This record gives sequence, structure tokens and C-alpha cells, in this order.
Amino acid sequence: MHSLRVKLTAANVALLALGIVAATAVSLMGMRHYLLDQADSELTKTRASLSRSGLTLRQIDSLSVLGFVRDRLVPERSEEPPTPDTVFAAVGGDGEAVAVFGVEPTEAQTGLADAVDDPAALARDADPHDVTVHGAAYRATAIRLPDGSYILLATSTDALHKGMVKALKLDLAVGTLLLALLACLTLFSVRRRMRPLEDMVETSSAIAEGDLTRRVPSRHDPTQEVEQLRLALNSMLHQVETAYRTRERSAAQLRRFVADASHELRTPLSAIRGYLQLYDRGMLRDPAERRRAWDRMNGEVDRMGRLVDELLTLARLDQRPELRLRNVDVSRLVRDAAQDLRAQQPERPVTVDAEGAVLVRADESGLRQVLGNLLANVRTHTPADVPVELAVERADDVVRLSVRDKGPGLAAEDAARVFDRFFRAGGGAGSGLGLAIVQGVVDAHGGEVGVRTAPGEGLTVTVRLPARPAGCG
Repeated sequence: MHSLRVKLTAANVALLALGIVAATAVSLMGMRHYLLDQADSELTKTRASLSRSGLTLRQIDSLSVLGFVRDRLVPERSEEPPTPDTVFAAVGGDGEAVAVFGVEPTEAQTGLADAVDDPAALARDADPHDVTVHGAAYRATAIRLPDGSYILLATSTDALHKGMVKALKLDLAVGTLLLALLACLTLFSVRRRMRPLEDMVETSSAIAEGDLTRRVPSRHDPTQEVEQLRLALNSMLHQVETAYRTRERSAAQLRRFVADASHELRTPLSAIRGYLQLYDRGMLRDPAERRRAWDRMNGEVDRMGRLVDELLTLARLDQRPELRLRNVDVSRLVRDAAQDLRAQQPERPVTVDAEGAVLVRADESGLRQVLGNLLANVRTHTPADVPVELAVERADDVVRLSVRDKGPGLAAEDAARVFDRFFRAGGGAGSGLGLAIVQGVVDAHGGEVGVRTAPGEGLTVTVRLPARPAGCG
């Protein structure tokens, strides 16, 4: 009883029932008014005719020419029903029925006279009144004759009321049939129209059980509101699935990141602990051995410090820090980075294509870190005599910065993970965080970074930054 289908059906049936009741009431009232108006019109015409004649009751009683009145208004006693359709009665000044045409008042005439308490008031009123004669309903009017007596005229309305009762029963029967038919049609229609809502319930239940790929299917000839709800729900479910997948992926990356960071930090800590244990047990008696152990511990501490600094850098980038933006000449940064590389590896051929000024709105320290990490990646993973090319150009409101080496290159599976944290192709040197920091800095600037490589063809890293006008905020 609390379902929407039942409530909608009950509402439709109730509205139709009210409509049927209102229509029946109006039709019955109209029919009663029309039939009563006809009866009143006949009584009014007869009263007017008798009133214009100016005859007294004695004259009416003595004139044989009024036989037609006797034939029409005073039927034979033997043929008179207990309550005829039309009753004609003569009433004296005392209000009692009197004989007319030598015939004593009939039972109907006596009943009419008794039913009319005040013939004078009835005669003064232009409209007929309702009276009851022997339990039957009549419309009655009166005429005052010149001699002070009254003629009462009444027409039965019993047939009218019986007809109205029959019409009411017929209307109720037809209305009941219509209500039953409407209830069945409404239940069927609502069931069909609410099928999309049932699909939504099934989809929600399936998603609650873990099937995030479920969506609400479309149906033929859907209603506009239900179709809008379906589209909105599917859009929300898509966003929920995307957010869930992103969270799962982020959680997996975090677990892997913590595991890799723990592994990277465990190695230098284990080395330092080992040398300290050797020193504590007095196994490093030779000054040269102690010096070598001391240098090794310092090296591991430096390595651990660099690793911690890189982890802090990535943590800050993950928090989307506010950049200190200003106009930066990328060409100058490229030339400075090339000079640093030549100083560190004089034997490496370095080619620079960065003539003129290429301005971009960016954080200078971040771009220097990007160039430093890219060249550090070249120094770490390629031989010292491998040529390196650095280039910068502006095209289509985009500044492209590329660092290309002619080293051994990477396989396709390694190239796909080159920006993952702690990933080192072939287990090589380095922390595996350099290119991850590059990607984080470029993303913070709203740019993109990509690689192009193949085994034996070297590695090209391209950074694309949006070029903003010098006057932008």
C-alpha cells in the first residue's frame, strides 16, 4: 500500500471519482430543474386561464359547458388512482375541500386540501410549491375565485424523482465500471513507466555489491524526466567509478612509493650500520681502513640526504604549491645548463640550439631543476662521450624544450614507466626519482612532458610549456 504505483493509482481513481460525482450531481440538478420547470409552466398556464375566466365556484359548478373541465380535471371516482398525476380540488374559505359538479371530494382532492395549509399564500405566490399528498410528491399552485373560494391545481413529480433515482443508479454503475477500468489501466501504465526506476534500483544494488561498471540501460520511448534522471545517474556513476579507480590507483602508488622509499633508505642505513659495527668491535685497526670506512659512510649519508631531498620535492609537488611566476628566458637557462654539463664532462659533445630570448611565465628555480634532472639523467645512463643536443623553440603559443642524447635508448616497456617513481631501467644507478620530479614540475606549470626512444636510437625528452604574454599575472 506504500508503493508509488498504488499511490498514483489511488490518486487517479480518487480524481476520477470526484469528477464522476460532480458530473452526476450537475446532470441530475439540471434534469430536475428542466422537468420541474415544465411542470410549473403547465400549472401556471392553467391557473392563468382560470383566473382570466372570472368565474365563481357556483358558476363553475352550474355550467354544463364546463364538462370538458370535468372530463379532464375530475376523472370518474371508479377510475381514479389513489394518487393521480394531476389533482384538481376546490377549497372553501375555511380551507376544506368542497364538492364540484355534484361529486364529493375524492381522497386525492382531500389530501391536497390538507397538504396546503394556507391557500391564500399559495395563490399570492407566482411560483408553484412542493407538497406531499399521501406520501407522493406534487407541485401545487392555487387560484382565488371572485367568491372567495380557491381552486388548487397539483401535478405529481413522483415520476421525476423515480427517473432521477434510476439515472443516479445508472451513473453509479457506469462510474464504478470506469473507476475499475481506470485502476487497471493506471496500474499497467505506471508499472511500464516505472520500469526505468526499477532498473535504477537494480543498478544501484549491483554497484553496492561491487560491480562498478553497471549502468542504467535506456528504454524505448522514455519519458523526458525519467530519461534525464537516467542520464544524470549514469554520469554520477561514471564519476564515482572514476574516483574509485583513481583512489585505488593512488593507494597502490602510495604503497609502492612507501615500499620503494623504504628499500632505498634501507640500503645506505644498512651500510652505515655495518661500518659502525665493525668500528665498535675494533675490527678497523688500520688507519687506512678506518679512513675508507669513514668515506663510505659519508658517501651513504650524502646519498640518503639527496634521496630525502628528492622525496620532499615530490611531496611538495603533490600538494600543488604556489609557484613564483615571473618572465623567464628559457634560452638562457638552456645555455647555462649546457655550460654546467661541459664543466662536469668536458669530453661530452654538447650542441645547443637556443638563440635569442624565449620568454615564458614560469618559476625559474623549477625550470632549472627540470634541466638539471634531465642532464643528470644523461650523465648517469649514457657514456661520457655520447653527444647531447639541447634545443628550445616557440611554436603555436607553446614553448618546446628538448634534451636529446644518442645513447643506447630504452625498450618500449621501459619507456612506458620512465616517469614512475623509483623506476630505474635495467636496475641502473640513481634514485629513480629524477624524471618523476621533472613530470611533477611540468604538470605544476600546466605543461606536458613526453619521451621518444627506441633501442639503439637514444632518448629524447620533450617539455611543452604554455607560452604566456609577459604582462599576464
